[in-house]
Amino acid sequence: MADDQKISSGKVEPYTGPAGGLGAIRNTMRHTWHQGAMARTWKSLWDVNQDGGFDCPGCAWPDPADRGAFEFCENGAKAIAAETTGRRADPDFFARHSVAELMARTDHWLEDQGRLTHPMRYDAETDRYQPVTWEAAFALIGKTLRGLDTPDDAIFYTSGRTSNEAAFLYQLLGRAFGTNNFPDCSNMCHESSGTALTASIGIGKGTVTLDDFELADAIFVVGQNPGTNHPRMLTELQKAARRGARIVAINPLKERGLISFAHPKQPFEVLAGKGTAIANHYLQPLIGGDLALFHGLAKALLEMEDEGEGGVLDAEFIADHTQDFEAFAAAIHALDWAEIEAQSGLSRAAIVETAEIYARAERSIICWAMGLTQHEHAVATIQAVMNVLLMRGNIGRPGAGACPVRGHSNVQGDRTVGIVERPKPEFLKRLGEVFHFAPPQHHGLDTLAAIEAMAEGRAKVFIAMGGNFAAATPDRDHTWAALRRCELTVQVSTKLNRGHLVHGREALILPCLGRTEIDLQNGEPQRVTVEDSMSMVHASVGKNRPASEHLLSEPAIVAGMAEATLDPNPAMPWDAMRRNYGLIRDKIAEVLPAFADYNEKIDAPGGFHLRNSAREREWRVSGGRARFVFEPIPDLTMPDGQLRLMTIRSHDQYNTTIYGNDDRYRGIYGTRMVVFVNAEDAAERGLPDGDVVTLRSFAKDGKTREAGGFRVVVYDIPKGCAAAYFPETNVLVPAGSFAKGSRTPVSKFIPIEITKKERDR
Repeated sequence: MADDQKISSGKVEPYTGPAGGLGAIRNTMRHTWHQGAMARTWKSLWDVNQDGGFDCPGCAWPDPADRGAFEFCENGAKAIAAETTGRRADPDFFARHSVAELMARTDHWLEDQGRLTHPMRYDAETDRYQPVTWEAAFALIGKTLRGLDTPDDAIFYTSGRTSNEAAFLYQLLGRAFGTNNFPDCSNMCHESSGTALTASIGIGKGTVTLDDFELADAIFVVGQNPGTNHPRMLTELQKAARRGARIVAINPLKERGLISFAHPKQPFEVLAGKGTAIANHYLQPLIGGDLALFHGLAKALLEMEDEGEGGVLDAEFIADHTQDFEAFAAAIHALDWAEIEAQSGLSRAAIVETAEIYARAERSIICWAMGLTQHEHAVATIQAVMNVLLMRGNIGRPGAGACPVRGHSNVQGDRTVGIVERPKPEFLKRLGEVFHFAPPQHHGLDTLAAIEAMAEGRAKVFIAMGGNFAAATPDRDHTWAALRRCELTVQVSTKLNRGHLVHGREALILPCLGRTEIDLQNGEPQRVTVEDSMSMVHASVGKNRPASEHLLSEPAIVAGMAEATLDPNPAMPWDAMRRNYGLIRDKIAEVLPAFADYNEKIDAPGGFHLRNSAREREWRVSGGRARFVFEPIPDLTMPDGQLRLMTIRSHDQYNTTIYGNDDRYRGIYGTRMVVFVNAEDAAERGLPDGDVVTLRSFAKDGKTREAGGFRVVVYDIPKGCAAAYFPETNVLVPAGSFAKGSRTPVSKFIPIEITKKERDR
């Protein structure tokens, strides 16, 4: 089907209702019906996010202490419906479809085929996956790993859905093998947050808990679309708005969830079709303009203090708990308002008004997501956010703090238990002591370095514990070529995705249990644990019968790979840990003191909170105090004819998982092939709404990257900016363009031009 034919089947119909509400209920019903397992799905929705139940496999937003029945959101329900589906991608399915045939399918179609049921091995002669026994699969992995020239020829990738227990075993396997090559999805999303926070306050995590949202006088939501990506956050924003807290939204796009929200559990709002107004104040900066904006906020605060408005700055906190304030203040004072306005895309008056809201609030929380993290200057931008928080002492007191809102349900927990390519020496020392081996001390490869290592033939085995590396990564063509150079690629998965089809010379699909499913080991039910965005660790217990009798749990798969690869070591009792996850938690507690009494603590309702040093005003920063960090405002002026493109998710999407082709809140139905542009930009380029265009990106490496077949949608976005969905636009993101300091791909700032006629390929 030609691109223009695909696009003509979609429609654009502006959405004027509130986020949530009846639309969320209808869409939840539609998706659960589509998956063909209504009874199982609705039983699962009763158990999700409940004590004694399982943690939602979607986002990492925390669970309230006073949770009631049906503690889930629309997109969480989609994730659960997809996992509890009645559809199956079994050996008969793979016998009917070659890999070449599957490559021609959309990501949505692949996801929609259902649960994987058997371990499968790629057969090059037939270009098909064929069934393989678990024993043979593990033997192939072990033989290939042992045959490498060096352990660093192997890459161990991790998805943020992996449990603490599986992630800890996985990093133990890799380090016992001899490498620190642990790229993970954090490298592509919140790496900038961790880097910036560590430099500013000494810990790479946010400092707030859910209770703080009940006390905050102002909440700033920056570079984030909670209505789609973290819908349960809207409940807290609604409660805050109703009690009079000021909510400031800062986002280039106008998002429905930040304008109005109707809680699906509140029938009067749902039936009336009217929601609670969320944001009192909505700023639409230029894409990439947030650093200039937060420097502008700091400048406005300093000027208010200088003009005699006492108490704007928390002088006592600054004196007792921070360093480098004088140099920071001098640099901010020296900034020119004209430069701030030009680079942020906002007027001085709008910035000053926002600063006044912040100054009048006794307690403020600033939240952000990938709208801040995926820029070249992302680390500096988040440090500018921290500067503004530090100026008023909004770290380490109730109702205030920093809130990076993580994506996948355990992406923060995986990092906590050791999934990191640059492990701390004290972690490696204790790991070696507990398990009686000498862990590698050199740094490993992050995601971008892993791609280059595969592309150059230096890395020969790629093992993915979940995720969809081929779809999530930048520079699609380059990344795919790199994966195909591998001797072996291994995917531990629940459902079919692009990563299974872009493979090495040998390839395995290892199907695992989902979060919703009963995990029996040696006849005993097991529970796993996860850590949410606010450092709460709690248990998750699956309730459903597994989709296939041939599935193994993630810890069991890791143990199987380890036993096939490593020499026996009595200090690493793989079989015992596979049979009893409590033993894994005991080992985690031995290595990481923060997890002392781990098994006992997760018996408490809601689990337990990991201590946050900055929340207690303990600053693990050189100098012993929180640090003000200043970076100059970069000149992001675009050449004539170019726009700055950011990649975004649709509402029927979670990360690379596509549940459908609609984006209800933005009014897009039946297609993902759209590019949102400003009305003036469209007119200047002679692009009427609905035109089919090609996007071409510009990069420092001089390579031409194109993506065709996009329909122009005129939208409320600043002039000079554009937006389109990923992974369709990942092909435009150069692997060599990344954030300074964190190496996060710049998926939110891609210089592009739009042309009417598709170029020949």
